[in-house]
Amino acid sequence: MNSTWLHEKKNRKHMIETRRDVFQAIADPVRREIIGIMVHQELTPGDVAEQFNLSRQAVSKHIQILTECGLLKVQIHGRNYFYSIQPEKLSEVYDWLDPLKDIWEARFSQLDQLLKKEKDKKQKTILKINSTKKL
Repeated sequence: MNSTWLHEKKNRKHMIETRRDVFQAIADPVRREIIGIMVHQELTPGDVAEQFNLSRQAVSKHIQILTECGLLKVQIHGRNYFYSIQPEKLSEVYDWLDPLKDIWEARFSQLDQLLKKEKDKKQKTILKINSTKKL
Protein backbone atom coordinates (compact mmCIF):
# COMPACT_ATOMS: atom_id res chain seq x y z
CA MET A 1 0.00 0.00 0.00
CA ASN A 2 2.85 2.36 0.77
CA SER A 3 4.44 1.78 -2.65
CA THR A 4 1.12 2.56 -4.38
CA TRP A 5 0.86 5.87 -2.56
CA LEU A 6 4.47 6.72 -3.50
CA HIS A 7 3.80 5.79 -7.14
CA GLU A 8 0.70 8.04 -7.23
CA LYS A 9 2.67 10.89 -5.65
CA LYS A 10 5.38 10.56 -8.32
CA ASN A 11 2.72 10.54 -11.06
CA ARG A 12 1.12 13.74 -9.68
CA LYS A 13 4.54 15.40 -9.48
CA HIS A 14 5.24 14.40 -13.11
CA MET A 15 1.85 15.80 -14.22
CA ILE A 16 2.56 19.14 -12.54
CA GLU A 17 6.05 19.31 -14.04
CA THR A 18 4.60 18.48 -17.45
CA ARG A 19 2.09 21.32 -17.12
CA ARG A 20 4.90 23.72 -16.43
CA ASP A 21 6.09 23.30 -20.01
CA VAL A 22 5.23 26.48 -21.90
CA PHE A 23 4.66 24.64 -25.17
CA GLN A 24 2.13 22.32 -23.65
CA ALA A 25 0.37 25.24 -22.00
CA ILE A 26 0.01 27.21 -25.24
CA ALA A 27 -1.02 24.13 -27.22
CA ASP A 28 -4.58 24.63 -26.03
CA PRO A 29 -6.51 27.28 -28.02
CA VAL A 30 -8.45 28.44 -24.96
CA ARG A 31 -5.22 29.11 -23.08
CA ARG A 32 -3.83 31.02 -26.05
CA GLU A 33 -6.98 33.16 -26.06
CA ILE A 34 -6.65 33.75 -22.31
CA ILE A 35 -3.09 34.95 -22.88
CA GLY A 36 -4.34 37.25 -25.63
CA ILE A 37 -7.04 38.70 -23.40
CA MET A 38 -4.61 39.31 -20.55
CA VAL A 39 -2.03 41.11 -22.69
CA HIS A 40 -3.60 44.47 -21.93
CA GLN A 41 -4.86 44.11 -18.36
CA GLU A 42 -5.00 42.11 -15.15
CA LEU A 43 -8.14 40.03 -14.83
CA THR A 44 -9.85 37.82 -12.28
CA PRO A 45 -10.89 34.29 -13.27
CA GLY A 46 -14.50 35.53 -13.29
CA ASP A 47 -13.62 38.30 -15.74
CA VAL A 48 -11.96 35.77 -18.02
CA ALA A 49 -14.85 33.29 -17.73
CA GLU A 50 -17.29 35.96 -18.93
CA GLN A 51 -15.44 36.04 -22.26
CA PHE A 52 -15.81 32.30 -22.90
CA ASN A 53 -18.62 29.81 -23.16
CA LEU A 54 -17.00 27.76 -20.38
CA SER A 55 -17.67 27.19 -16.73
CA ARG A 56 -15.74 29.22 -14.20
CA GLN A 57 -14.10 25.99 -13.02
CA ALA A 58 -12.85 25.18 -16.52
CA VAL A 59 -11.40 28.68 -16.92
CA SER A 60 -9.80 28.42 -13.47
CA LYS A 61 -8.13 25.16 -14.51
CA HIS A 62 -6.71 26.81 -17.64
CA ILE A 63 -5.47 29.74 -15.56
CA GLN A 64 -3.90 27.31 -13.08
CA ILE A 65 -1.95 25.60 -15.87
CA LEU A 66 -0.80 28.94 -17.29
CA THR A 67 0.29 30.03 -13.82
CA GLU A 68 2.15 26.76 -13.14
CA CYS A 69 4.21 27.18 -16.29
CA GLY A 70 5.00 30.80 -15.44
CA LEU A 71 2.98 32.52 -18.19
CA LEU A 72 0.69 34.20 -15.66
CA LYS A 73 1.37 35.67 -12.26
CA VAL A 74 -1.18 36.26 -9.55
CA GLN A 75 -1.62 39.23 -7.27
CA ILE A 76 -4.09 39.03 -4.42
CA HIS A 77 -6.04 42.16 -3.51
CA GLY A 78 -8.34 41.38 -0.60
CA ARG A 79 -10.46 38.43 -1.66
CA ASN A 80 -9.78 38.90 -5.37
CA TYR A 81 -7.09 37.14 -7.37
CA PHE A 82 -5.83 39.17 -10.32
CA TYR A 83 -3.82 37.44 -13.03
CA SER A 84 -1.49 39.11 -15.48
CA ILE A 85 0.72 37.93 -18.31
CA GLN A 86 4.43 37.27 -17.86
CA PRO A 87 5.66 38.01 -21.40
CA GLU A 88 9.29 37.14 -20.63
CA LYS A 89 8.24 33.49 -20.22
CA LEU A 90 7.05 33.53 -23.83
CA SER A 91 10.67 34.12 -24.83
CA GLU A 92 11.10 30.32 -24.62
CA VAL A 93 8.66 30.02 -27.51
CA TYR A 94 10.31 32.85 -29.44
CA ASP A 95 13.80 31.36 -28.91
CA TRP A 96 12.58 28.03 -30.24
CA LEU A 97 10.76 29.53 -33.24
CA ASP A 98 13.39 32.09 -34.23
CA PRO A 99 15.69 29.69 -36.17
CA LEU A 100 12.66 28.29 -37.98
CA LYS A 101 11.70 31.81 -39.06
CA ASP A 102 14.76 32.03 -41.33
CA ILE A 103 13.87 28.71 -42.97
CA TRP A 104 10.29 29.82 -43.64
CA GLU A 105 11.35 33.23 -44.91
CA ALA A 106 13.72 31.55 -47.38
CA ARG A 107 10.94 29.23 -48.56
CA PHE A 108 8.48 32.10 -48.95
CA SER A 109 11.09 34.03 -50.91
CA GLN A 110 11.54 31.05 -53.26
CA LEU A 111 7.77 30.80 -53.63
CA ASP A 112 7.55 34.54 -54.43
CA GLN A 113 10.21 34.12 -57.12
CA LEU A 114 8.41 31.13 -58.62
CA LEU A 115 5.08 32.94 -58.65
CA LYS A 116 6.69 35.99 -60.28
CA LYS A 117 8.19 33.78 -63.02
CA GLU A 118 4.81 32.13 -63.63
CA LYS A 119 3.09 35.51 -63.77
CA ASP A 120 5.68 36.79 -66.25
CA LYS A 121 5.21 33.67 -68.42
CA LYS A 122 1.45 34.14 -68.38
CA GLN A 123 1.74 37.81 -69.35
CA LYS A 124 4.13 36.96 -72.22
CA THR A 125 1.72 34.29 -73.46
CA ILE A 126 -1.18 36.76 -73.35
CA LEU A 127 0.87 39.39 -75.23
CA LYS A 128 1.87 36.80 -77.82
CA ILE A 129 -1.77 35.73 -78.32
CA ASN A 130 -2.93 39.35 -78.59
CA SER A 131 -0.23 40.22 -81.11
CA THR A 132 -1.13 37.15 -83.19
CA LYS A 133 -4.81 38.16 -83.19
CA LYS A 134 -3.97 41.61 -84.58
CA LEU A 135 -2.24 40.12 -87.60
